[in-house]
Amino acid sequence: MRRRILRSMLTVLTITTVVLGVPLVYTAWLWVEDITRNDLQTRLDGIATEIIAQEHDRGTVVGELDIRSVAPLVPKDGKLTIVYPAPQDNASRMDVGVDEVPDPLVESLAMGTSGSLRLEVPSGPMHSMQVQAVAVVALAVLASLTAAVSVAVVTARRVADPLRDVAARAARLAMGDFRPDPRRHGISELDRVSDVLDSATVEISGRLQREHALVADVSHQLRSRLTAVRLRLDELSTHRDPEVVAEADEAMAQVDRLTDAIDDLVRAARDDDATDRDPVPVMDELRGVVAEWTPPFAEAGRTLVLLGDESLSAPFTGFRLREVVAVLIDNALMHGGGTCTVSVRTVRPGADREPLVCVEVADEGDGIRDELAPHIFDRGFSAGGSTGVGLALARALVEADGGRLELQRRRPALFAVFLGSSVYRSQSAATVTEPR
Repeated sequence: MRRRILRSMLTVLTITTVVLGVPLVYTAWLWVEDITRNDLQTRLDGIATEIIAQEHDRGTVVGELDIRSVAPLVPKDGKLTIVYPAPQDNASRMDVGVDEVPDPLVESLAMGTSGSLRLEVPSGPMHSMQVQAVAVVALAVLASLTAAVSVAVVTARRVADPLRDVAARAARLAMGDFRPDPRRHGISELDRVSDVLDSATVEISGRLQREHALVADVSHQLRSRLTAVRLRLDELSTHRDPEVVAEADEAMAQVDRLTDAIDDLVRAARDDDATDRDPVPVMDELRGVVAEWTPPFAEAGRTLVLLGDESLSAPFTGFRLREVVAVLIDNALMHGGGTCTVSVRTVRPGADREPLVCVEVADEGDGIRDELAPHIFDRGFSAGGSTGVGLALARALVEADGGRLELQRRRPALFAVFLGSSVYRSQSAATVTEPR
């Protein structure tokens, strides 16, 4: 940012220097020439005054002029030419000074019936003075530009460094660092942002503490109630009726899975880093979900199939992946039709990017209407009478681990879960079909 600010300021300064400096240099050049010509014109006026005075006082003509009174007015290395009228309408001339002037600068003056004057001086001294004047102006412009650059550097540092500090502080806040920062930068707007960040730090820290305490209390109460339910089911497992025992065992398995899910949720709430996890086998995580949902599909006269590469792994939270796929399978059971296929494959989002693991859930139903498709991930939106939380929760769980959930096809519906990490492969690879 400092570099961009400095570059912008230097661009403006350079344009300003060029726009003002070039006219100043040109003006200095003309100013020296004007001074020189004005000096010559002043000398000519003095010479003309002396000539006219001699004509009136002594009645002399120009040809009999006493040039001793005129010579001091002629510059050194200069030449004065006096052109005066003569009898028979002829014109004569008189030269005072050097015989020839190289590269002359000429000024003339007409004296009416007394003739005319022509004064020539070398232009070299004038050009030297012009170069000196231009050099002085250029040095002044360069000095002002140097001072402006120094001010620009200080200003850019004064603006960019506080912005960088505020951005870094906001990044630390996003990463869970809620330590207050008493530093202020003397810029009212940025200091106000720092004050707001201080207030937000206190508020967010307090809310997180209350939420962590609530999660701990809720998980404790749920585990206590689940333990009580499991004890009751354990008593039923000693019943003499085999069907009762089988139902009790199945219910206890569900209670165990629910307890594990609660533990995973609490653990995930305390784990903020989704990038340093060890890769988990995707097919192994999904196999249990498919097995759990196979009986409901069978009762509905439908089929649930799992297809994929056994070697694919991704650094993803296992319970989140299971919950997301469970939501999509439940959605296919409630609103879809035909065979529901869960497939695991790799996709390459771009030619210069690493491949990703993609989990797709598709069915053979009527799909999603066009007017409903843009809103299916909105929390609280449902076209089938449900709560409208499932898909929104699934997308939130995927994004919490750096992935994304998208509706890839509307008719029939196909949802794709892109795990936000590169592909990991084991030693062996195989494509399998989960039996119905």
